[in-house]
Amino acid sequence: MRKLIESTFVSLDGVIDDTRPSTASRAEPQHWGQPYWDADHDGYAAELLTSSDALLLGRVTYEGFAEAWSAQSGPQADTMNDIPKFVASRTLTEVTWNSTLLQGDVAEEVARLKEQPGKNLLKWGTGELDRTLVEHGLIDEFHFWYFPVIVGAGKRLFEGAGFDTTHLKLADIKRFESGIVVHIYAPK
Repeated sequence: MRKLIESTFVSLDGVIDDTRPSTASRAEPQHWGQPYWDADHDGYAAELLTSSDALLLGRVTYEGFAEAWSAQSGPQADTMNDIPKFVASRTLTEVTWNSTLLQGDVAEEVARLKEQPGKNLLKWGTGELDRTLVEHGLIDEFHFWYFPVIVGAGKRLFEGAGFDTTHLKLADIKRFESGIVVHIYAPK
């Protein structure tokens, strides 16, 4: 059975993204995170990607990644463009970029994907999809990348998620010279 790994960038004050509609573009991870993207960051991201053979993405992350990666080339971009992607969305009717739109009950579809043979399923970005995944106990590992920055405004980790208290155990910690610390948690 495959593991589902959630990987999310988080500021020290819990910001994961800009709010929608935009009120603080400085809250977008590409703005506050980029000064810390170095060889350690790239290596760990590549490690997560190569340990996986498919991505699970919500609509917002899918649209942002497709725009950012589809025009790039090179080893990491080629991997991102070639890896199969499964997209959960209530509004999209079709997807491109080597993607499949999940149909029907998302929890059932993700559980089915996890039962298939293969490497890990990697999910980047925390958003609305996580409510369903956490409620159904489908996430096997959370990789929270804490960046040494205070953003001050934006959408916070699991803001408005609405699920019950979920206890986790610390499985590992990765520290980078840039100051990023990745906390790896698993369900208790």
